[in-house]
Amino acid sequence: MLILLLAIVIALVAWSLHLMQQAIDHREFSLMLAGTLVAFSAAALMATYFLMGNYLGYVSQMTNLPPMQSSVDSFAWVIQPDDAAFSLDEGSPAPDTASPQS
Repeated sequence: MLILLLAIVIALVAWSLHLMQQAIDHREFSLMLAGTLVAFSAAALMATYFLMGNYLGYVSQMTNLPPMQSSVDSFAWVIQPDDAAFSLDEGSPAPDTASPQS
C-alpha cells in the first residue's frame, strides 16, 4: 500500500513541477497556483496516510485490552463527600466570613 501511495505522490509532485515550469515559461499566475495546490495535495495525502496509520495502530492496540470486570470498579476513584461536613442548619443563614463578628 505504501509503495502505491509513494508512486501517486511522486506523480503528483512531478505534475506540480511541470505546471510550475509552464507557469514560469508562459508567465501565468494560474499555472503557478495550480502547481502549488497539486504539491499541497501530495503533502496532505502523505500526512493523512501517516496520521491514519498511527490512529489505526492505536485502535488495534485498544481492541487487545481485556474487558473491564464490572462497571462499579470504574467509579471507584469518585470520592463521596461527607454529608455532615457540608450540611447547614435549614433554619439559620449561611455564615458570613467576609465581615468580622462583634
